[in-house]
Amino acid sequence: MKKSAAGLLATAVAVLTGCTTAGPFVTNISSDGRGNLIVEKNTVHMNAFTGAVSSGETPTVQTIRVFPESEPKQK
Repeated sequence: MKKSAAGLLATAVAVLTGCTTAGPFVTNISSDGRGNLIVEKNTVHMNAFTGAVSSGETPTVQTIRVFPESEPKQK
């Protein structure tokens, strides 16, 4: 009985003091100067024990081509 109570307590402590990961979230949007948008996504880590929040180690970068809006054709 004591072993199961100790195991349950250890599990509860590990869950309460563990890290939490959320995301990915958009962390930066910029232009490359050639009509493209560069979108950077990253995860967020929160250490519940210390309250420290940090960004992930490997961001994901995606380039999106933005086409100019075409003008209506004149008849």
